[in-house]
Amino acid sequence: MIAYLDTNAVIRLSIGGKPRLSRETSRLIEEGELRISPMVLLELELLNEIRRIKYLASDLQSKIEHELGVHVCDLPFAPIASAALYEKWTRDPFDRIIVAHAKINGLAPLISSDEKIAAHYPRTIW
Repeated sequence: MIAYLDTNAVIRLSIGGKPRLSRETSRLIEEGELRISPMVLLELELLNEIRRIKYLASDLQSKIEHELGVHVCDLPFAPIASAALYEKWTRDPFDRIIVAHAKINGLAPLISSDEKIAAHYPRTIW
């Protein structure tokens, strides 16, 4: 099963130690086809630029690809951007695109500890 990681999940899984995860989330991480939206990479890089994290997006991407088999999703951007137009519950463009990405790919699970995302995307797990 395909599952997506949001930005906070990438950070917590790659540099945050061993977070507490549900049984379902642990199973998906071990057995699923893990993906990230390219928007996650952009957000990671911006977080590095404003010094909220000390790692480059490319370094975190390499780490999660090697350790967890996570790949950047290559779905076409136009349908994702169109779906993001309907994510009016947030003004955060990163969250809008990341959630839309999971929705466009068959309402895929989205691994996130973000409570606001979880309140608006029912396939959010942590």
